This record gives sequence, structure tokens and C-alpha cells, in this order.
Amino acid sequence: MKTTTKWVSHLAFNSSDENSHTVRLDTNAADGSLNSGMSPKKMLLGALNTCSGMDVIGILKKMKVPFSNFEIETNAEQTTTHPKVFTGIHLTYKADIAPEEEDKFKKAIELSLNTYCGIAAMLQKHCTIEYSIALLPLNQ
Repeated sequence: MKTTTKWVSHLAFNSSDENSHTVRLDTNAADGSLNSGMSPKKMLLGALNTCSGMDVIGILKKMKVPFSNFEIETNAEQTTTHPKVFTGIHLTYKADIAPEEEDKFKKAIELSLNTYCGIAAMLQKHCTIEYSIALLPLNQ
């Protein structure tokens, strides 16, 4: 696994992998930059969401749980002194899953966070990760 990160301007960087997939990381104008991309910590939360989301989607499909909408919203608390690190993360998993399938949804999330998601495993060594579920209205 390899990435290359190149400085663009101000505090903005482009980070690419060996397949030429590129993302912009930056900070906001108030911190002296361009506000042209996510901050590194927000990108880390996005990576957590995506890592866990991929697991959950795959597990739900194997369980034959129907859904058409799925999203994860994450909030993190961090220390106020440097280095500012996460002290707690809360993920809210949202999907249009029938209420009778909620136990399977919970099982998929727990398998992701406790067994499969490498990003969660790394972050859990330094802070707590909790979650909640919000069932979205079913598409009829």
C-alpha cells in the first residue's frame, strides 16, 4: 500500500495512490488556507465511515436484507491541547431497513466495528467508538 502527497499551495495537499486516485486535503480559510478540501481529521472520519460502510453493505447483502438508502454520520470529540486527538467517536448508521430487520442491521454494524474494519480497530486503540441506528422511511 502506498500513497504520495504533494503540496499544492497554502496548506492544501493532493494525496494520490498508485492507481492515480487523488483527494484534496486542506483546512479552512480562517486557518490560513484555501478551504479546498477536507481536513486530515475529517478525512480520517470519512475513511472510518467508508471502511465500516463497505463491511455493513456486504454483510447486509449476504443476509439478504433489502435497502436502497444507507449513510453514516459521524461526530468526534477531541482534546483542546496539542496534539489534538480524538477522545470519542459516535457513528450514526442510517438505512431504510424494515424494523423487523433491525437486529440484522445491528449485527452487521457490530461485526464491522469489532471484527472487520481496520480503521475502527486502529482508532479504538486510542479512543472510544460508539454507534446508534436511525431507520429511514422505507421506499415503497
